[in-house]
Amino acid sequence: MKVLVIVPTYNERENLGKLAPLVLSQLPDVRLLVVDDGSPDGTGEVADKLAAEDDRVHVIHRPKKMGLGSAYVQGFHYALDTDADLIIQMDADFSHDPAVIPDLVREAENHDVVLGSRYIWGANVVNWPLRRLFLSYFANVYTHIITGLPVKDSTGGFKCFRRNVLATIDLDAIRSDGYSFQIEVNFRCWRKSFSITEIPIVFVDRHAGTSKMSRRIVWEAMWLVWRLRLDRILRRA
Repeated sequence: MKVLVIVPTYNERENLGKLAPLVLSQLPDVRLLVVDDGSPDGTGEVADKLAAEDDRVHVIHRPKKMGLGSAYVQGFHYALDTDADLIIQMDADFSHDPAVIPDLVREAENHDVVLGSRYIWGANVVNWPLRRLFLSYFANVYTHIITGLPVKDSTGGFKCFRRNVLATIDLDAIRSDGYSFQIEVNFRCWRKSFSITEIPIVFVDRHAGTSKMSRRIVWEAMWLVWRLRLDRILRRA
């Protein structure tokens, strides 16, 4: 199985140089795609150096901060233009442990989409303030109730897709970002009847840099679930 790991970056200079070799060491046939949004801290230059030293590293430079959702969509299109069999998405801040990559790949032998979940038995969340943990947990409960999406962690960003999943869903129709992007992609996969499973992960708050979370992203996610519910109702009708 040829695996492509997509890591979007914005001001992740301190993390990327340490993350890349850990990702590449997990499996014999794994490649890394960095999608950098014109990071002013020089993350793009770090990515270019990594690519020059190892031909398994690839870089997409974007002119400015354009959002997590569009970064992943561009990365997904890149994956579909290559021979990748499995596409993994993960954060650059070490909140997602690269050691879990083989587990995602193993589960993908029997499922179309594999989610690294913070809210199933065996998972753990480390160093998050209690308020943010509650916000995240109940956001997922809220999403499940409103949309019917049958997963415990619909907002997580550590996932593995089979190639045919991304080739089937309409990537260019996705306009959401942040939490919303994760929810919408999961919802679209579910509505296409792809098999989705979750595996427990230990989620650790970022090692360095600053969080990209904002109040706008939270509100966007809250409204998105109603749009998805309406879409489901209309399609039934």
